[in-house]
Amino acid sequence: MSKLNISRLTNENEDGSPKITGITTFSSTAFLEAPKGTTAQRPENVAPGMIRFNTDSGHLEYYTGEFWDEVLVKETAGISGRGIFAGGSTPTITNTIDYVTIASAGNALDFGDLTVVRDVPSGCASKTRGIIAGGYSGSELSSIDYIEIASLGNAQNFGNLVSTRRNRDGCGDSTRGIMMGGWAPTSAIDVVTYSSTGSATTGGALSAERFNTGALSSSTRGIVGGGTGTPPAGPQNIIEYVTIQSLGTAQDFGDLIEVSAWASGTSSSTRGIFVMDGTTINYITIASTGNAQEFGDSYNATNKTITGNGTRAVIAGGYTPAGVNTMEFITISTLGNSNEFGDLTQSRAAQAAFSNGHGGL
Repeated sequence: MSKLNISRLTNENEDGSPKITGITTFSSTAFLEAPKGTTAQRPENVAPGMIRFNTDSGHLEYYTGEFWDEVLVKETAGISGRGIFAGGSTPTITNTIDYVTIASAGNALDFGDLTVVRDVPSGCASKTRGIIAGGYSGSELSSIDYIEIASLGNAQNFGNLVSTRRNRDGCGDSTRGIMMGGWAPTSAIDVVTYSSTGSATTGGALSAERFNTGALSSSTRGIVGGGTGTPPAGPQNIIEYVTIQSLGTAQDFGDLIEVSAWASGTSSSTRGIFVMDGTTINYITIASTGNAQEFGDSYNATNKTITGNGTRAVIAGGYTPAGVNTMEFITISTLGNSNEFGDLTQSRAAQAAFSNGHGGL
């Protein structure tokens, strides 16, 4: 066995590490420096298992053979199960971001601000990063913001959607977020990879154009329900699903109990929840197909949103027709009406809602 005592090892260009073959052991009380660079500097023709430090995300990442994914990030105690409500209207369009700890009732606290004011944006999240996409700010937006959920602060620019639109609900698994449908009327499905920044890509389509839909997911399946069809088509009760990692054209899942011009969704790993205009709450079993069933009632409002930690779901905001700051909660695994949770920092509706503990993770 050879022994090599050095403080730093680089390739001949001094811009990365050398390639070492065979069995090699490193022993030191110092550190091993991985190759590093921005998302845009990711190398091409990469073999599965290659690892680097992404200076944009601040995390180690590895190549799966299909995409770059983050090395497991340790969750900070007390941060897992944080719910986020971003943007919306008071009715004045706002850039406010609120957060709550879903497991414990109480009033929302200020998280930071979006890069621009956004009404009816779409939201989805991994365990570490939240995405706020599209929306309306006097005209439809294509820009995407992101936040690091464990640390408070203002949102940063992520990239752009494939087209300008207000999306409403998003969903996803631990690596990929998807936004389905939206206005100006579209059936398109946009896809982002949480750990990187950059523009979304096209991932398939719904069976028809719809906007103001609700979305939720398990770790494999993304589901969208309700919303409004392209005028003159009105409120819908359609539920459709895609496989998140393969996508394509959405397939029929079943129907909501009733049509709803507006819907918002969240889930555990097995059960999906749709909250709709009025008081109606529906539920589905994600792994199967079939019509939704009655869960219970929430407070009477339009344009409210919902997110959850897989056990508990929080319903927030809305119009009655005046804006409300009310938050209520339900326990996903049981049936029944919602109960008081607390208040948002301001009365508003139509915000993006997501958490770092939803059923798709």
